Amino acid sequence: MYFLTGWPRRLLCPLRSEEEPFHIQPSSQRFYFAVLSETQLSIWFSRPSVLIVSYIESAKAAAQFGFYQKAEWKPDDSMIAVAAAKGYILLFDVLGGGDDKYLYEPVYPKGSPRVKVTPGYKEEQCAPALSLEMKKPVDLEAPITSLQSLQEDLLVCTADGYLHVLHWDGLGSNGRRAISLTTIPFSLDLQSARGGPSLDLEGVYIRCMEYCVTLDGFAVVLSDGRLGFITPLSNTITADQLQGVWAADVTDGTCVAVNNKYRLMAFGCASGSVLVYMIDTTTGSMQLSHKLELTPKHYPDIYNKTGPVKLICWSPDYSVAMVTWECGGLSLWSVFGAHLICTLGEDFAYRSDGTKKDPIKISSMSWGAEGYHLWVIPTKPERRRQEEQQDQEEEMETPPRSSLQAGILQFHFIKSALTVNPCTSNQEQVLLHGEDRLYLTCGDPTQVHSTSDTHITHPHTHIHPRDSSPLHHPPSPNSSLSQGLSTLLGHKHWHVVQIHSTYLESNWPIRFAAIDTTGQCMAVAGRRGFAHYSLYTRKWKLFGNITQEQNMTVTGGLAWWNDFVVVACYNFIHQQEELRLYLRSSNLDNAFASVTKLHSDTLLLNVFRDMVILFRADCSICLYSIERRNDGYATTSSVELLQEVSMSRYIPHPALVVSVTLTSVRTGDWNHIQSPAACMAESIMLNLAGQLIMLQRDRSGPQVREKETPANHKKLLPFCPPVVLAQCVENVWTTCRSNRKKRHLLEALWLSCGEAGMKVWLPLFPRDHRKPHSFLSRRIMLPFHINIYPLAVLFEDALVLGATNETVLYDGLQGASEPLEALFPYCTVERTSQIYLHHILRQLLVRNLGERCSWPSHAPPSPTSPHVMELMVHVVLEEEATSREPIPDPLLPTVAKFITEFPLFLQTIVHCARKTEYALWNYLFAAVGNPKDLFEECLMAQDLDTAASYLIILQNMEVPAVSRQHATLLFNTALEQGKWDLCRHMIRFLKAIGSGEMETPPPTPTTQEPSSTGGFEFFRNRSISLSQSADAIATGKFNLQKTFSMPTGPSAKGRDVECAENMYIDMMLWRHARHLLEQVRLRDLGCFSAQLGFELIGWLCRERNRVARVEDFVMALKRLHKDFLWPFPVIPVGSLSSPLRNGRCRTVLSTRLLKSQSADSLLNSDMDTVPPQAAPGNHTWLDSLGPRAKDMDTASSAHSHHHTPQTHDAFLSPLTNKVEEYSIGSATDLTETSSVVDGDWTMVDENSSTLSLSQAELEHISMELANKGPHKSQVQLRYLLHVFMEAGCLEWCVVIGLILREASVIKQVIGFLDSPEVPPETVQSVRSGLLAVDSWASTDCLGYKPFLNLIRPQLQQLMESATEQVQPEAFQPSSQSSKLGGSEGLGGPASPRAEDSRGGTSPLGLALPSLEPTGGFSRPPSEDCPPEQTEEQGEEEGAYDCTLS
Repeated sequence: MYFLTGWPRRLLCPLRSEEEPFHIQPSSQRFYFAVLSETQLSIWFSRPSVLIVSYIESAKAAAQFGFYQKAEWKPDDSMIAVAAAKGYILLFDVLGGGDDKYLYEPVYPKGSPRVKVTPGYKEEQCAPALSLEMKKPVDLEAPITSLQSLQEDLLVCTADGYLHVLHWDGLGSNGRRAISLTTIPFSLDLQSARGGPSLDLEGVYIRCMEYCVTLDGFAVVLSDGRLGFITPLSNTITADQLQGVWAADVTDGTCVAVNNKYRLMAFGCASGSVLVYMIDTTTGSMQLSHKLELTPKHYPDIYNKTGPVKLICWSPDYSVAMVTWECGGLSLWSVFGAHLICTLGEDFAYRSDGTKKDPIKISSMSWGAEGYHLWVIPTKPERRRQEEQQDQEEEMETPPRSSLQAGILQFHFIKSALTVNPCTSNQEQVLLHGEDRLYLTCGDPTQVHSTSDTHITHPHTHIHPRDSSPLHHPPSPNSSLSQGLSTLLGHKHWHVVQIHSTYLESNWPIRFAAIDTTGQCMAVAGRRGFAHYSLYTRKWKLFGNITQEQNMTVTGGLAWWNDFVVVACYNFIHQQEELRLYLRSSNLDNAFASVTKLHSDTLLLNVFRDMVILFRADCSICLYSIERRNDGYATTSSVELLQEVSMSRYIPHPALVVSVTLTSVRTGDWNHIQSPAACMAESIMLNLAGQLIMLQRDRSGPQVREKETPANHKKLLPFCPPVVLAQCVENVWTTCRSNRKKRHLLEALWLSCGEAGMKVWLPLFPRDHRKPHSFLSRRIMLPFHINIYPLAVLFEDALVLGATNETVLYDGLQGASEPLEALFPYCTVERTSQIYLHHILRQLLVRNLGERCSWPSHAPPSPTSPHVMELMVHVVLEEEATSREPIPDPLLPTVAKFITEFPLFLQTIVHCARKTEYALWNYLFAAVGNPKDLFEECLMAQDLDTAASYLIILQNMEVPAVSRQHATLLFNTALEQGKWDLCRHMIRFLKAIGSGEMETPPPTPTTQEPSSTGGFEFFRNRSISLSQSADAIATGKFNLQKTFSMPTGPSAKGRDVECAENMYIDMMLWRHARHLLEQVRLRDLGCFSAQLGFELIGWLCRERNRVARVEDFVMALKRLHKDFLWPFPVIPVGSLSSPLRNGRCRTVLSTRLLKSQSADSLLNSDMDTVPPQAAPGNHTWLDSLGPRAKDMDTASSAHSHHHTPQTHDAFLSPLTNKVEEYSIGSATDLTETSSVVDGDWTMVDENSSTLSLSQAELEHISMELANKGPHKSQVQLRYLLHVFMEAGCLEWCVVIGLILREASVIKQVIGFLDSPEVPPETVQSVRSGLLAVDSWASTDCLGYKPFLNLIRPQLQQLMESATEQVQPEAFQPSSQSSKLGGSEGLGGPASPRAEDSRGGTSPLGLALPSLEPTGGFSRPPSEDCPPEQTEEQGEEEGAYDCTLS
C-alpha cells in the first residue's frame, strides 16, 4: 500500500534562531505547512520544500500571549489560527504577494521550448511570496487544548471544560459561542440517550478533538482518558443540540484521528495500542472495529515498552495511518490493520554490529501532498543532544549547527495505484507510484489473456509483442518484455519509469496512475491534464497544446480500454464534467478524443470488457458501452449510455465509496452461467467505507425479450436491492476472463481485508454435472492469512503479488554524532509473491467441502500444484502434531484422503516427510498410511525414485531386516528397469545396512541417468586406446587415437574382505545377469555390466557351460537384430547384372568416411569420457605380437581368399573428392542411422576409372550401407564379441559373428572347437546351430545366404573335424575379434531394409544405401576387420589396449 523509500531528507532553515520548531500543520491541499516554534510562525512550501515567510513575535507580545502551541488553517488557506499558552487565539491573514512576486522561479536556458504563456503557469511551479498579518487576538481566559477548523467556524476546546465556537471572519453578534461540556448528555448509544446512564463530566475537559465530515460529528478524547463522539443534532452547533456517546471500558485515551473515507475514529491509548472505532448505524453506539498494535511475535523486545501513543496521522487518501509513541519510532498500518512498516525493529533499531540505536522521538508530523512525503519534527531534546555532541567534538560549529537548526525531516513514500485509482484492481500487474516515478512488475505479454472478445487488429491489443506494427518495433526476446510467470515472480527488481519532467514540473503532484492489461502502457494524471507512456516505444506522450492540458483536470480517475485511455475529467472552459477517450497511438490532442458530456461530477471510474462504469457525486452509477470505430484512416470510439442506477438510498455520503467494479460474478443458477450471459456484466461491486455491497441483475422477470430483440438494442435488466458481502474490505479483485478448466479460480472474487488477511468468495459448482441441492449455497466466503500485503492477484496461477520494504544499513559514518544516513537505514521496496491455493483447499476441507475442491485434480497441471499439496500437508501436520492440547477433530486425515485423488500423492507425502522432523513422522503416517504400503504402491506404479525416498523413511522407522527386504525389492526392480544411478545408490545402501555404517541416508536420486537410453560404459579400471591399423596409416592422411578412462568400480580391497553383505549383493547381481542372458538381452547385459562395474568376463567364465549357452541360434540372432536395431541383410534382385559381378574389384578406403563417421561419432559419444589423448604408456597387444603372429594373420586372411568362389587381389587407394561426394553423400544423407564405421570398404570395378562411379555402383554402395546397423550398435556388438571371446563362450561368438557377418570370427571359433578344453556339447551346439541358421536363411532370410556360402569351407571343416588336443593358449585368437568404442546411446531408428532390386527403389521411393557386397560374389574376410587382432593380456585385468581402424 505505502512503502518507505531511500533516506529521509533534512530541511534546512535559512533563518538563524535559538528556538526549535515543535509543531507542523498542513493546509487543506497540503501545499503549505505552518511550522511553529515558541515565538515564531513559519510557512513552508511543499515543492520546492522551502521556507516562504516567517512571523516572529515581539518580546512584549510574547510575554502577553505566551508561547505558541498549536495552529489551524482556514479551509480556503486564507487564514491561520494560532493558540498561545495564556489562552489567546491569534488569527493571521495569509496575503499573496501580487502577480509577479515569487520567491523562487525556474530558470530556463535560452531557446527552451517551454515558454511562459499559460495562464496561471507560474503559480503551478513557483514558490509564491506570501506575507502574514496578525489580526486582533481573542482571549479565551483558559489554556487551549485543541483547535478544529470547520467551513466557517473555528472550534476551540479549553481546559475549563468549555467548547468555544469562533467565526473565522471576526467577532460579530454571533461571532463567539461557548458551550460547557457538562451540558452535553453522554450515553452508551443514542437510543438510550434520553434517560439512560450519563457520564459525570464535572471537572473534565476535551483534551483532543477532530471533526469527521462523513460521520458529521466530533471524535473527542476527554481529560480523564475516556473516548467519546459528539453529534450535532441540527446544522448549528448549540448546547442543546449536541448529543454524545462514549466508549465503555476505556480510560487511557491520549489522542485521536478520524478517517473520513471509511468513517473510522482511531484513538491512541496510554497502553501503546490504537483502538479504531466505528459508529453503529442502527444504535449510534461506538463499536470497536479493530486494534493497531505491535505483536510480541514480530517485536518481542519493544511491543510493550513503546509508551503511550503520541500522534496518529491518516494519509491524504485515508488508506494508511502513521503512528508514533512517546518513546519514539514510526509505525504504518493500513486502514483495517495490516502492518506495513515499523522503525522500532530490525535495521531501524540496531546497527550492523548489533548495538541498539535510540529511536527518533517525534513532536509533530504531517503527510505531504498525495502522501508522497511525511514531514516530521523531532523533539527538542533529540536535537539538543545531537548539537551538544557536535559542540564537544569541534569548536568551529557553524555549519553543523545550522544543519540541525530547522529539524524538519522528510520521509519519502511510494504507494500503490490502488489507493487513489482502484480501477487498477482488475489488472494482474503491480503498479506503484512515487512523486516522480512509476514502479511496475512488467510481466510477459504472452502471459496476459485478452480481456475482450473483440477482434481488433491494432498491434498492441495483440497479446504477443512480436505482433507489433511497423511503427513500434517488437522488442527482442531478451528484452525486459519477454518474460513469463517465472519473471513475474522470479526476481525482486522493478521496472522503474521516470515521469516526464516537463509534465511533472507544472502538474505536480501525480494524483492518478493506471496500467493496461498487458502491463505495457501507463498513464498518469497530475493537477491538470494527463500523460501516457509505452514500454514498446519507451516514450512519453504529452499534450502538444499546453492550453488543452491546463484546461482539464482528471476527477474520477483514468483507466485503459484496449488502446484507449479512458478519462473522467472536468473541463474548465465549458465548466462541464466529461468522459473522454484518447487513442494511444495518435497524438495526445482533443481533436482525436471522443468526448461525452456528463451531468454530475464523477468520483470513480472503472472498465469492464466493453463497458465503463462511473460513480457520480449524486450517488448514482452510470453504465456506458464503448465501441471502437475505424473511419478511414482514423480510429475513434463511440460511447453510449446504457443504464443509470441511483444509490442515494443506500449511500449516506458519496465520499464513502472507495471503489466501484463491474463483474460477471453472480449467485444464481449454475446452469444459467454456462450460457453466453456468463461473460456479461452481471453485478456491481461497491466498496462503501469497507463494506462490500453487491448489486445483482434481477433475472426474476420474463427473459424472452433477450432472444427476440437484436443484441445492440437489448434492454439491460434492472438490479436487485444491494446485499452486503463482507466487512473491512480494502481492495477487491476480479477478472473478466473465462477458462472452463479453472472456473473456480476465475469466477471467484478476491478481497483484501487488512489484518484479517484475504478472503475469497468461491463458487461451489456441483460435481460431475450433478443437479445441485437447492439448500446448498452456490458460493462460500473463505478467509485466509497471507504474509504479504496483496497488491495484485494472478487468478490462473493462484498467486498473490505484493511488495515489501527492505532495508540496507549504512554505518560507514559512525561517530559521536551520527549523521542521518547512519541513523536510518536505506529503504528499498522489493517484490514478493505468495501461493494461496493451499489455504483455500484447507478451508474447504475444514468445512467438509472436500468433494467441491477436487477441481485442481481435473485442472491442467500447474508448476506449483505439487508444491501446493505439500504445503497444505506440511502446515496442517506442524499445527496438529505440535499442539499441546488434543485436537477433537483433526484435519490431517481429511487432507490425506483428499490428496490421494492426485497423481503426485505418493511423492507429496514423502517430500513432506523428509522436510519434517523425525518426531512428527508417526503422526503423519498414522494419517496417510503405512510407509511399507506406500513403498509397495510406488513399486507398482514404477515410480522408483519416490520408492527410494520411502526406503529412507522405512530405514528410520523399521528394523534393519525390513529395510533390507524392501531395499532388495527396489534393487531388483531398478536392475530390471535399468535405473543405474539408483542401483548404485542401492548397493551403497545395502552395504551400509549390513555393516551398520549407515551414518547418513543416501540422497534420493532426482535426475534420470543419461546412460539409461542405451550404450554402455566399459569395465571399470580399464583404459582402451583406439588407433588406426598399420595399413590405414600407410595410406596417410590422419591418425585417430583415443583413450577412455573408466569410472572406478569396487576396489580390490573390498573384494579381499568380502563380507556376507557383499556376497548377498553379488548373488543378486549374478541372478540378474543370468536372467538377462536367459532372455537373450545382450544389450541390457552390456549396459548392466558397464554401469555397475560387474565383472562380466569372470562371471561368464564360470557360467560358460551353464547359462551362457545358446539354446536356439535362430531366435538369438533375431533377438540381436531387434535389440541392436540391426537390419536383416537383403539380396537385390538385379545383382546378376551388376557391374561388379565380374569380380575384378579392388577395395578403396574412403578417408572421408573414416573421418566424418568414425571420428565424429566417437568424439561425440555420450559416455563420461576424458578428452581424447594419446596413451604412450599403454603398449598395444599388436606390439607384443611377434612377426609370426602377424604372418599368421596374413596367412589366415589369404587362406580365406582361396576358398571364395572368385577372388582377386585387393589393394587400397583413397577415393578422390569427386568420388567421395557421390558415394558418401548418397549413402549418409538418406539414412542417419546407417552411420559407417572405420574400415568400411567400397568395392569398385578395377577397370573403371577411380574418378567416376556408375549409377549401378552407387546403388550397390547404398545397399551396402542399408545392410549395416547404427554405428553405436556396431561398436557395442564388437565389444560384446570381445568379452565372449575372452570368456570362451564360443556359441555367442558365433551368433555375433553371424550378425556382423565376420567370416574371420566364425573361422576363429571353429578353429577353437578342436581344443580339448571345449566340451563336446559345445561343438555339437555350434554345429547344429549353424545348420539351423542355414536352413532358416534358405527359407526366411536369403540375405544371409552369401555370407553362409562364404563360410561354407569352415562349416565343412566343422562337420569333418576330429577332436585334437590343443593347449589353452589356443584360445588366444588370431584374427580381429573386437571393435571398441564409447558408450553411446543408440542413435535413432533402424535403417530401412532394402527388399527390392539394386537398380530400383524401395517401396518408399528412396534409393537405400548399402555398403555390403552381396549377390553373386563373396565378401573378402578382411572387409570389415583388418588383420590386426586385439586381445587382453594374460592375467592382467587392470587395463587393456586395442588398436583398430
